[in-house]
This record gives sequence, C-alpha cells and structure tokens, in this order.
Amino acid sequence: MEAAPLISNDGVIFGLLAVILGGIFYTQQSKHPFWQGVYKWVPALLLCYFVPSLLNTFNVVDGGNTALYPLVMDYLLPTCLVLLTLSLDLKAIMRLGPKILIMFLTGTLGIVIGGPIALLLISIIFPEMLNGAGPDAVWRGMTTIAGSWIGGGANQAAMKEVYEVGGEIFSAMVTVDIIVANLWMAVLLYMAANAKKIDARIGADTSAIEGIRERIEKYESEHRREAKLPDLIFILAVGFGVAGLAHFGADIIAPYINDNMPVLKEFSLNKKFFWLIVIATTVGVALSFTRVRTLEGVGASKIGSLFVYILVATIGLHMDVSAIIDAPKYFLIGAVWMTIHAGLMLLVARLIKAPVFYMAVGSQANVGGAASAPVVASAFHPSLAPVGVLLAVFGYALGTYAAYLCGQVLRVIAAG
Repeated sequence: MEAAPLISNDGVIFGLLAVILGGIFYTQQSKHPFWQGVYKWVPALLLCYFVPSLLNTFNVVDGGNTALYPLVMDYLLPTCLVLLTLSLDLKAIMRLGPKILIMFLTGTLGIVIGGPIALLLISIIFPEMLNGAGPDAVWRGMTTIAGSWIGGGANQAAMKEVYEVGGEIFSAMVTVDIIVANLWMAVLLYMAANAKKIDARIGADTSAIEGIRERIEKYESEHRREAKLPDLIFILAVGFGVAGLAHFGADIIAPYINDNMPVLKEFSLNKKFFWLIVIATTVGVALSFTRVRTLEGVGASKIGSLFVYILVATIGLHMDVSAIIDAPKYFLIGAVWMTIHAGLMLLVARLIKAPVFYMAVGSQANVGGAASAPVVASAFHPSLAPVGVLLAVFGYALGTYAAYLCGQVLRVIAAG
C-alpha cells in the first residue's frame, strides 16, 4: 500500500508553490556568484516547473489528487490567455509566415511515424512487445499516446475507445505520456532561454518574431502609467469576466454538439475544455482591437504572465520521475518515440532555418496541446502566447485522424 503524502491540504500546497516561485525569483535577482552561475545555465521558468515535480516524486504531495490542477486549468489558464492576447498584433503574427505551420506538421509527422519505429526498435530487445492481441496489447496502449501527443486528452480518450484499450496498459501508457512529455517540455523551456544563441548558430531569420516583440514593447512604453487599484481591478474584471463567459459558452456549445452533431464529435469538438480555450482566446483577440487594449499599459500581460508561472508550477506537480522505474520497457518506447519526433523537428528546422520559437511551439502544440503550448510560447515573449493556442487548436482537429492512422500502422507491425 502506497504511503499517504506528507501534505494533502490544497491550501498548504498552494502556499508552498507560492513560496517556491518567490524563492526562485528572489535568487534569480541575487548578485551572489553562485546564483548567477545557476541561472546562467538553468532558466528560472524551468526551475518553476522542475522544483514542484520533486514534491510529487518524493511523496511530499500527491500531484494527481490535488484540486489545484483543475482550478488553474479551468480558471487561470483562460484568464491568462485573455490578458496575454489584449496586446496582440494580429497582422504581425500573420507575418510569421508558413515556416511555423511547416514545423507544426513536421511535429505531427514525427509522432505518427515515431511510434511504429519505436515499437520496431524496442521489440528487437524485448520481442514480447509484439505479442498479444487482447485489450492490453502494447500497440493498443501506444495509440492513446499518439492521440495525446498530436491532439490532447480528448483525442487520447477517443483512441482508447476506438482501439478498445485495456485498463492495465492504458494506465501504464498514461504514465509514460505524462513523464516523457513533461521531460520534453523541460527541454523546450531550456531551449527558449537560449534561443538567441541557437538561432544565431543555424542562421535562422527571427525578424518577424523580433518585430512582434518591438511593437508590443513600443506600445507598452507609449501607454505605460502607474497602475492604481482601479486599473488592477479592471484587469481582473476583464480576465476573469471573459473566462466566465467562456465557461458559459462552453457549457452550451459542447453538449449541443455532443447531442446533435455526431460528425463533429470525431474532431473532439464536443469537449468543454476545447471551447473554453477557443472562446477565451477569440474574445481576447477581439478585445485587442478595442480600448481595452490600453490595459497593457498598466500591466495586463504581467498579471497574465504571473498566472502562467502558477500554471507551470502546478503542471510540475503532476510529474513523478521515479515512475520510470516501474515500467522501464514502456518508458524506453516513449523515450525513443519522442527522440524521433525531436530529431525530425531539429532536422527540418535546420534545413529551412526556422527559429527555435517555431520548432518549440510547433512541437508543444502537438505534444502538450492548449494547456502548455501557450506556456512555451510565452517563454519567448508573453505576446506570442496566442500563437501556441492557435496551433494547439489545429492539433485538436487533426489529432484523432493522425492518431488513428498511427494506430493502424502499429496494428500492422504488431500483427507481423
């Protein structure tokens, strides 16, 4: 029987996360040579993600059972998307060009072909991986990872039903999914912190990204003023108000599609979380064309970024690195699979000289979906978060079909 976690009170856990974030930012600003050396190599955002994972790994808290995760996903995520899109420059984003879409589709292809290749390679060492035609066959479980890594949780659930995946293998694959995907996200956050060096090395054209940054910073400097209490209340009113509107819309649209439009269910459009993200982002974009945009001058994106850091820390609570020990064969498949995806992304990025931003967001829009793609995008600049959302939404629509194709290839390989 597994021991109970040391801390189970969500209020204490949230306070602990706040102290961890405070400690990281305090030490980041320190002039002490030790801390300066640490942050030269380890990005602060990565620590905000990794340190909470240690709490879960060492059973200080049970990240899987805390109510904080659904809280931040349902309320802080849509709110931060609204606040980060208020300063959006849609024309500048359109000028990012086709390379970012190429990188996204490359990521999808890497998942579709990576799974079958990983199964073939690992079966050389463990031939039993190809055996079994029942619900707990390895290939069936892998289809759920494909669904998760191309679209998200809804697509993962769809693959579980389509391929009649057994509970035992599904549980193992969910663990592989969480650990491997989170480790890859940590790599992407590290790359984001070192993007200038990497882009310079491969000769990537970052002018479009720099253009967005400069325009946002110019707008903020022109409209910057001291934030007073009413300003902060207005920011929260807009952010949480739109999040509330998104919940209202999602509660109507998702059930209606589920009951009346079975064709759209195949695109996972009957999921409330999908509509929550889409509505929040859409209204945020619409507000960027109104006077509400001036809230950026009193720190709207900074409050949005604060919510992003809380989101990152809460996501970190879900990772348990020690779980790798429980099913090494499955994690080996997951590691090889992700390596193929990453290798293909890096190769194509090098060939077309795509900036690290395109590669990182294109990858995370597949692997992480709408929950974490904007987090990785905002690691480059808060104003770029909507790009992650737009690609992740595309991934939702593509996920079920691409994962189904991957599943068919896996089935053929397993059948010999």
